[in-house]
Amino acid sequence: MEMDSLPNGNSTIPTSTTTPPSTALSSKLTQLTESLKLEHQFLRVPFEHYKKTIRTNHRAVEKEISSVISIVNEAADSDISNDDAVQHLTSLVSRLQGLKRKLEEGSRAENLQAQRCRARIDHLESAGAENLSEWNNTRMKRILVDYMLRMSYYDTGLKLAESSNMLDLVDIDVFLEAKRVIDALQKREVAPALAWCADNKSRLKKSKSKFEFQLRLQEYVELDTSRRAPACYHICSKYLAPWAATHMKEMQLVFAIVAFKGNPECAVYKVTWFQ
Repeated sequence: MEMDSLPNGNSTIPTSTTTPPSTALSSKLTQLTESLKLEHQFLRVPFEHYKKTIRTNHRAVEKEISSVISIVNEAADSDISNDDAVQHLTSLVSRLQGLKRKLEEGSRAENLQAQRCRARIDHLESAGAENLSEWNNTRMKRILVDYMLRMSYYDTGLKLAESSNMLDLVDIDVFLEAKRVIDALQKREVAPALAWCADNKSRLKKSKSKFEFQLRLQEYVELDTSRRAPACYHICSKYLAPWAATHMKEMQLVFAIVAFKGNPECAVYKVTWFQ
């Protein structure tokens, strides 16, 4: 049986250019896999905060319980009157009640961090080839919020996160904490930044950061500017001396302010982030 010729004289059956469903699905899965590879930080940030909260609560309990036990043992070994014993017990009860309040606050913080981790895991698990477009749309909004926060558009980023119902999927609290530190530094106040360094001491040490050293230098400069010599000596002996082996040159430069009464507004003596 002969095949009828097509109007243009070509008897070849035209082939379809439509992509097979299996190929399209495979392409979407590949795209999804590549997207998920970029989500490491998305999970790491809340998980690190969760661990930090747990460690903080654990240290608080250990410290307070150890102190209470020490006081009880000391009272038991000493010959004190009934009135003194009652006073000791009242003081211990008050301390334990304070510990209870701290633990309740810590528990709420832990639950909040756990909820955030759970929400992000659920978000990643919901990704699939059938809803890839919607998932990518949410991901794009997350990236936009992150960009806005990094560029200091805090109100805009917060409104976008709230309107998109994805507060658990963005790290607004992290950026707001950084904002408080930055605002204080711009006012020549180093206390919030030093508090942040204390909370992240192990991580700064691991990365060999000298951020705390630079803060202490600036603190020294500000104290010298206000002519608070005793405080300057305290900063030098307690906080700057341990850095002498590795940062002597920077320390000598700053100490010259005291030796020669230099002007701290001079560029040579200004720490870079205040310029």
